[in-house]
Amino acid sequence: MPIAIDPEMGGGKPTVASTRISVQTVLGHLSAGDSIQDVLNAYPRLRHEDVLTCLEYAARLTGHAVTFEKIA
Repeated sequence: MPIAIDPEMGGGKPTVASTRISVQTVLGHLSAGDSIQDVLNAYPRLRHEDVLTCLEYAARLTGHAVTFEKIA
């Protein structure tokens, strides 16, 4: 799902589209040391790709390119 910014939802904070889960929430969990699986367990509506999209969004805001390698 892409990132959405809706002034009517979450105070206009970037969220994972079609959810009320903010990018800030996802990044906060990851920066606290939670794994992607921990985030997915805490927020069952999210998919693995959604978490990666949050990381990519944050990287773009800082002007960095990000590539992800799928690990089997």
